[in-house]
Amino acid sequence: MNADAPDAPATAWAVEPSGPLRGEVRVAGSKNAITKHMVAAVMGSSPSTIHNVPDVGDVGITTDVLRSLGVGVEGDGDTITITPGNEIDPEVNQRYSGLNRIPILLLGPLLHLHQEAFVPVVGGDRIGARPVDFHVEALRAFGAEVIETEDGVRAKVSGRLVGTQITLPYPSVGATETVLLTAALAEGRTVLNNAATEPEIIELALFLQRMGARVELTPGRRFVIDGVEKLHGATTRLQGDRLEAFSYLVAGLVTGGRVRVAGCSQERLVTAISTLQRMGAQIEINDDWISAHADDGLRAIAIHTDTHPGFMTDWQSPLFVLMTQAEGMSVLHETVFEDRIRYPATVVQAMGGEIELFETCLGGPACRFQDRNAVHSAVVRGVSELRGAHVEIPDLRAGFSGVIAAAVAQGSSVIEGVHHLERGYNKPLQTLQSLGLEVDRTTPDPTAATRPGPAK
Repeated sequence: MNADAPDAPATAWAVEPSGPLRGEVRVAGSKNAITKHMVAAVMGSSPSTIHNVPDVGDVGITTDVLRSLGVGVEGDGDTITITPGNEIDPEVNQRYSGLNRIPILLLGPLLHLHQEAFVPVVGGDRIGARPVDFHVEALRAFGAEVIETEDGVRAKVSGRLVGTQITLPYPSVGATETVLLTAALAEGRTVLNNAATEPEIIELALFLQRMGARVELTPGRRFVIDGVEKLHGATTRLQGDRLEAFSYLVAGLVTGGRVRVAGCSQERLVTAISTLQRMGAQIEINDDWISAHADDGLRAIAIHTDTHPGFMTDWQSPLFVLMTQAEGMSVLHETVFEDRIRYPATVVQAMGGEIELFETCLGGPACRFQDRNAVHSAVVRGVSELRGAHVEIPDLRAGFSGVIAAAVAQGSSVIEGVHHLERGYNKPLQTLQSLGLEVDRTTPDPTAATRPGPAK
């Protein structure tokens, strides 16, 4: 793993369908965990070391942000060491605006260090509205004065942040992370109700505990954190990325092959495994790996995404492609991110997938988007005959969907926007090649592109 920013990503991949994908993939640590651990390490009084770090673009972006603040970041293979500096800058430079959502998580740690902080406008995947309101209100509850501007968020506090009682309107992963990071060094006790409890959240809480934080998860989505005066460095090994694990299991199933995934424990994939079983997949599991195949074909399913332990919202994009290869009419109901469903649908539709989108709640109980005119349900007809196309992928998860759709399509494809994939998947090109997919980097002819319009 190289902690430095990655080389300039390929502009596109050329994909030739090459039959069933087969082989073994060992997934690295979670992309959704590593950057949050890097932020937590900034609060330590001594260096922290993180093992099993994925080689993804977000690590490079976060490395650049932390170094710009005066934090030492060194990589050695799949290990990163974070060394907090003696003089850490309280302001994240504007040049990091819009790259990912990590800067917003730095507000609490920087306030502890300097009693003031500024972070630029956050970015990340285009998956619908993801406002920072929950983060801002949480910081205000700790006693910070927070001002939102067109350029970003500025905060300050007189003295020390103070523990508080917070109930999140929705169990937001990002807001839960902000509260955990801020409460660890706040004065007194913080109680967080309606918290997110995703595996990556628990990993962050455990890492903070290793650093000396006093944090406890109690029944009913409730964290209790007693602030301490100081945190120290710690060492940890990241758990396997459940998003990647599911994506590669689906890649094998979509193409009629069999992929075995190692490095991600069964407990992180319980809902994903049961979903694939309901679709007719045969699953083999042991302590080292999980494999999936569907020699007798796939059948349609109705499913809705939800907070953990429900079906993870990030899993829905590869599931879209799998639904196109399942016999019958499948229904997918997205309940976590408004309008996220549009992005993978757009890509798969451009390749011949028969998908219709709806503003109503289908495939599950009514959700918080039912009266918002938000497109958040889809009906997918299978088996669809996908065809090769020249498409531009709009985000990370839709990007993987485009590639595996191309793997089962009739004819060749060119996939633009693959920097999204390289930002969030660990060496995706090499991994797909190792499974037998004929895919390589290319420079596309802009006159040949047929970029999909908005999904309907």
